[in-house]
Order: sequence, then C-alpha cells, then structure tokens
Amino acid sequence: MAKSERDVLVAGVGMIPFTKPGVGPSYDEMGPQAIRLALADSGIDYADVEQAYAGYVYGDSCCGQRVVYQVGLTGIPVFNVNNNCSTGSTALYLARQAVASGAVECAIAVGFEQMTPGALGATFTDRPSPFVDFDTATNTLVEMELPVALRYFGGAGLSHMQKYGTTMADFAKIRAKASRHAVNNPLSVFRKEMTEEDVLGEQLIWPGVMTRPMACPPTCGAAAAILVSPEFAKRNGLSPGVRIAAQAMVSDQPSTFDANDMMQVVGYDMTGRAARQVYEAAGVGPEDIRVVELHDCFAHNELITYEGLGLCPEGGAQKFIADGDNSYGGRVVTNPSGGLLSKGHPLGATGLAQCYELTHQLRGTAEARQVDGISHALQHNLGLGGACVVTLYEKV
Repeated sequence: MAKSERDVLVAGVGMIPFTKPGVGPSYDEMGPQAIRLALADSGIDYADVEQAYAGYVYGDSCCGQRVVYQVGLTGIPVFNVNNNCSTGSTALYLARQAVASGAVECAIAVGFEQMTPGALGATFTDRPSPFVDFDTATNTLVEMELPVALRYFGGAGLSHMQKYGTTMADFAKIRAKASRHAVNNPLSVFRKEMTEEDVLGEQLIWPGVMTRPMACPPTCGAAAAILVSPEFAKRNGLSPGVRIAAQAMVSDQPSTFDANDMMQVVGYDMTGRAARQVYEAAGVGPEDIRVVELHDCFAHNELITYEGLGLCPEGGAQKFIADGDNSYGGRVVTNPSGGLLSKGHPLGATGLAQCYELTHQLRGTAEARQVDGISHALQHNLGLGGACVVTLYEKV
C-alpha cells in the first residue's frame, strides 16, 4: 500500500451458507445473494456502487457480469478475477486499490464458486499447465503418487516433519481445532466436532503424513464485501467500524523452485514476504495479532503458515499447537470460522469469507465465535501458481 493512499473502510459484508457440491444453488444465484446481504449490511443502495470485482475459478468468461446483473444493470465496470485459491482476496485487493487511489468512492468485491466433487484437476488439457514448474519441482521432491494438491501440501507437511520433528498428530490437532470452531459457525459446511483421535482414525491418504479430514473439501458458496472511502461514509451517515490498515499481494520468487523444499513450493516465502510488508506498513507486529483467518487448505499448510506469518518462531509450530496458542484461551485464535477445513473452500469465495469473519470479529458481532478485546485482525489467502494476499483489518 502506497503511503499516499487514502483509508478504505469495510462498509458491509455478506456470506451465504457453504454447501457440498450439487446441494446448493448455482453460481448465478449464490453470488447475487451474497451481494444483497452485503448491501443490506452496509445500508448502501446498489446504485451507489461504482465498480465490481467478481472472483471465481471454475466458470466461463463474464460469469461476473451474470452475477452482478441479477442485482442491477447500472452499467458499471465489472472485472472478472481468477487467481486460483487466492481469487477472493485478489478481488478484494483490487477493490481496495480502486477506492484507495481515489478512482472510486464505493466498490464491491464478490467471490463465488460452483465446484464439482473430487480432487482438483486441470480444466484445459490441450495446452501447457501453469503449474509446469511447480510439478517439476514436486516430482523431484515427492515420490508418492497422489492427486496433485495432496502431493503439494502433504509434501510441505512432510518437509516440516523432517526438519523439526512434527508428527501426524500435530496435523490432527489442527483439524480437530477447526471442527471445534466450526460448531459455532452456522455457515460452515461441516459442523460436527472431531477429536484428534477421530481425525487420526479416518481413511489414511498418505501413511505417516495425512488422513482424509486433513484436506479441505470441494465446496460451493459465495461471499461479498463493500469498500468505501471515509468521505463516502461520512456523506451517507455510515459508521462501518472496520478499516483495511494494510494489505500486500505478492507472487513467487526464485526460492519457490530453487530451494528444493516443498514448503517453498507451496508458498512459504510468499507468506513471509506479504506478512512483513503488511506489518511494516501498519506499524504492528505478529505479537499484536490475536485473531487470524489463514489459508488452511490442508492442516499441513495451517501449521507452516503459523511460522510464515511470524505467529511463532520457525520450527516452533509444534509447541504453539501443544500450548493451545492457536485457539481460544491461547495467544492467537486461528480460523475462528472453522477455516477451509470445516467451513469449506469454494475457491473464489474463500478470501471474501475470511473478510466476512474478521469484519464481524472486529465489530464484536461474531456471537459464540467472538474473540474478545481485539483491535486488529489478520487475513492470509494463498493460491498456488501463485499469489499470496495478506490483509490487516483495524477497528475504528
């Protein structure tokens, strides 16, 4: 974020319940529902929205227009955004940038996804994959024959185990924690509480490394956020109460492929760089963070992200988990929503669902999930291919 940029406020957020594929409505029903909820939450009329940023991964070009048109045909620019699993926060980044720069006073970011069951795979098989370099590195480092996402993130978890003595039980504790948090989230796809033993007793995917519940499920859903300038808020009598204090978006550097480490292949360095930029811009540190929504597409990625974000020292994640510092009563509540592991991971909606949760946390309206006495909230959204967006919200 440039120093000359003006403040950006989160005026409204909306989110619909996440569902298993084939159960809920289609994307052109989900997206408008989320937009209408965000508009109602903000008290803003759709006619006041000047730009829309629509995030999705699985869909034809101009799905964003299809979604936005169900709410209103106002002729505004609609930008379709696709940045893998960080799509929702990329849309949020672009909307914030538009407001911060003075290009507009009010913008909306909406994310939605209509997924199919099963492991993620390539849609276009008649051309080079954008993951060629990632697959080349992974093929050198990982011997297991599994769906590609499991190889990526299971391999990263295995790397951490080999470096620091982490065990599969540590990943199971993270998954069990996610389920405990999701019990209190009516929008989560999975709300059944699991114990560490339950997680370890499920279907073994990678011996010694992963059971089935440690991977997030394919999910359908939508979420949206409305961002405004302080001047717009004042003119319209709004008191949003939450501003974006700092935000950073980064992509891969040579270390992703040159370090011969699966943790780097899945974005560990990207996470660290984005977090450091945000901390520096906002004048806060990880010690000031007491609630975070981070990208737990696998329990393994949550564990390494603790260290990437500086929530604990490198190699300190096992102790961080054992001490209960990743949940209520500990140092920082991670994924009070239940995270991707329990809440679900509709790719285009995930970053905006994280925004939804943290906005309610800072407003003090998260009900049974509420983390008390917070002034800042941190969001981390990662997409391989690659992009990482870290956002710091502040209570105002």
